[in-house]
Amino acid sequence: MVNLSESRALKTCYLGLGGNLSNELGTPSEHIAKAIASLSAHPQIEQVRASSLYASKPMGPQDQPDFINAVVELQTSLSAQQLLEVCQHLEQQAQRVRLRRWGERSLDVDVLLYGDESVSTRTLTVPHPGIKLRNFVLIPLAELNAKLVIQGELITDLAPTHDWTGLTRLDDNPS
Repeated sequence: MVNLSESRALKTCYLGLGGNLSNELGTPSEHIAKAIASLSAHPQIEQVRASSLYASKPMGPQDQPDFINAVVELQTSLSAQQLLEVCQHLEQQAQRVRLRRWGERSLDVDVLLYGDESVSTRTLTVPHPGIKLRNFVLIPLAELNAKLVIQGELITDLAPTHDWTGLTRLDDNPS
């Protein structure tokens, strides 16, 4: 029997990683580094590249620590739903607990782009609904691929790509 996911063509995908809570497993930066290592070790994921780490102000409630964020580019034969399941597993490995909407978390991993496909299911929307509005996503994305086109727009033409308000680059790369 042929495994359909193994015969599927590779898609270039982008994931957003972020967190602002430390726990017994590590700091937000360590959670991101471990997630990137797990992605690199996955048998159906190849060519994992990570942006620099960035610190950003919380998007939601302000009574929480700043977030640490990164974006990862990868090639995968996984379906969009399977990739979402991998992301959710990474969150579970970091012991993510959902306390409140846009609240603190040890690790959040979002599927930002799945090739050039649009996906809309009960559990997954791609491109990510907030992708064009968030500088903590667009700036690391542009770092990885300045020629990326999102819904017909060149990433460097999107205004938040040039707005560093509340965002600080921390280092070259978390991996």
